[in-house]
Amino acid sequence: MRFLLVLCLFLGFGCTQDDAERAVPSPGPSSELPGAGNTYLALGDSYTIGEGVAEADRWTTQLSRLAGLAPPVSIARTGWTTTDLQRALAEADQQKTYDLVSLLIGVNNQFRQLPQAAYRTEFRQLLGTATRFAGHRPGRVFVLSIPDWGRTPFGQMYDQAQISREIDQFNAVARDECQQAGVVFVDITSATRAAAGDATQFAPDGLHYSGRQMQQWAQLALPVVRTALK
Repeated sequence: MRFLLVLCLFLGFGCTQDDAERAVPSPGPSSELPGAGNTYLALGDSYTIGEGVAEADRWTTQLSRLAGLAPPVSIARTGWTTTDLQRALAEADQQKTYDLVSLLIGVNNQFRQLPQAAYRTEFRQLLGTATRFAGHRPGRVFVLSIPDWGRTPFGQMYDQAQISREIDQFNAVARDECQQAGVVFVDITSATRAAAGDATQFAPDGLHYSGRQMQQWAQLALPVVRTALK
């Protein structure tokens, strides 16, 4: 069973996104909205790229439409840990800045049972990098909490209580680091837990989330974005 989940997390899910997550998306209809000059960089893993759903349904795309931002630029890939994201960012253009930066990372640290102490160190460093990409403005950075994959249809085959407990621990680390850095922490974990039992909230793979669920994430982040861009 665990081997199957490894395949899903690190192999099968990566096939649909591949290198596209690093590419700058082509301008779409949202680029014509008022305020579309505000650029947006989304950092993370499969939850950032909205694995298993159409681009229009990704929470980052939905948020961009709601807030009138330019189409999001993503540096994210399925299976990435904090270490993987750090490596990718080291290769990115460090001189480029954005009006808004989001960070959602950590589920693969939890899944691989990597030390929380290492997560804290690397997450703190990622916050620093995100802040630099935001022009050294921590108020232009926000973090989304880690979804609880144990409450997904796929997660029912595993120890849900243990997964929830560990997700809470990783989120507590992220929240603490955000407070110290002056970055807003947005809780979406509660919404992902409330989705349990509702098939419409999940992507076809049963592990990631549908556009309907990710719409809630965008709505939760929207007030933070509007305040940040005032």
